[in-house]
Amino acid sequence: MQIISHAVQPGLKPMPNVRNIIAIASGKGGVGKSTTAVNIALALARSGARVGLLDADIYGPSVPMMLGLSGKPKSVDGKFMEPLVGHGLQANSIGFLIDQDAPAIWRGPMVTQALTQLLTQTNWHDLDYLIIDMPPGTGDIALTMAQKVPLTGAVIVTTPQDLALADARKGLRMFQKVNVPVLGVVENMSTHICTQCGHVEAIFGEHGGRNMAAEFNLPWLGALPLQMRIREQTDSGTPSVVAEPEGEAARAYVEIAQKLAANVAALPPDTASSGPTVISRKT
Repeated sequence: MQIISHAVQPGLKPMPNVRNIIAIASGKGGVGKSTTAVNIALALARSGARVGLLDADIYGPSVPMMLGLSGKPKSVDGKFMEPLVGHGLQANSIGFLIDQDAPAIWRGPMVTQALTQLLTQTNWHDLDYLIIDMPPGTGDIALTMAQKVPLTGAVIVTTPQDLALADARKGLRMFQKVNVPVLGVVENMSTHICTQCGHVEAIFGEHGGRNMAAEFNLPWLGALPLQMRIREQTDSGTPSVVAEPEGEAARAYVEIAQKLAANVAALPPDTASSGPTVISRKT
């Protein structure tokens, strides 16, 4: 398949060697956004796409553990970092650059600068998709990312719980205000599956994410269970899509990724990169 670049926010152009950047956001922490992001990235790669994953959560980087990666990025030319590769994904994270137990005690401007460097000074190799695991919330860091990074679109991850949905709506509105298309909603922890008897229970409520998608006329990408195996596999550095490719959870992630790719393909193509360069000179 041939994946093309699609339009980004007005005034921005797609990055070299990266055709489409997709933000995975939630509006708050604790809803499984990072687990969803890494499995969606792996599912897109499983379909044959070239995929990268940028961990934009400076204060709580989790991508290194989720992909089972360690070590620091190398540089061939002294200017750009080479991404680390885990399960076929090109990845970078502040977690590769600081000690595992070291906190990032940085203020907003320093965090924004670090994220910009991670994004633009990584030597991404011919990516069809770069998935960005966004920081939680809608504060300065998330807003700067949404305004300054050339995004093809965003995905909102939520649980069915009313508290999570309230913050997910704020994240959704943030992307709408900066003209980033919201490509769909994913409902995580939709139901709990008992490991002993298989009983299914909607402990956080039912259909909250689906209802929010309908409320805002957004694509419904799918629901994922609250399942111990997903947590165990992700913590071990082998997420569900690669740990059990034919498992129920992996199939759910693959279906979500397929819908996401289809929604990206339906967006307008990028024309800013191919247009003539206009130079203004004083006379």
